[in-house]
Amino acid sequence: MTKIKGITVVLYQNVKIGTDEFNHPIYEEREIEVDNVLVAPSSTNDITTATDLTGKKAVYTLGIPKDDDHEWENSKVRFFDQTFKVLGFSIMGIKENIPLEWNKKVMVERYG
Repeated sequence: MTKIKGITVVLYQNVKIGTDEFNHPIYEEREIEVDNVLVAPSSTNDITTATDLTGKKAVYTLGIPKDDDHEWENSKVRFFDQTFKVLGFSIMGIKENIPLEWNKKVMVERYG
């Protein structure tokens, strides 16, 4: 039996590095590699729902590992030599009630 295994994706996160002269935060974009992320084409239902809610077309749905604690909302993600933007918010299940290694999912649209 073959084990399900995800790929490594690059998550771009804005990290606060200080403030400017007007006391507004200054952010720097950092690349974070996240291992074992499942990548699947978005279903027709997911595409329709995302389009209705955000006006944007979901291309892929990502399964995020249970032990990941990064902020995915409003972030960019890179995999398959392409860059994507996370749509909306992540959907998370109760870790103990889900049998496999992933308990969160996000949808992404093509970026750039």
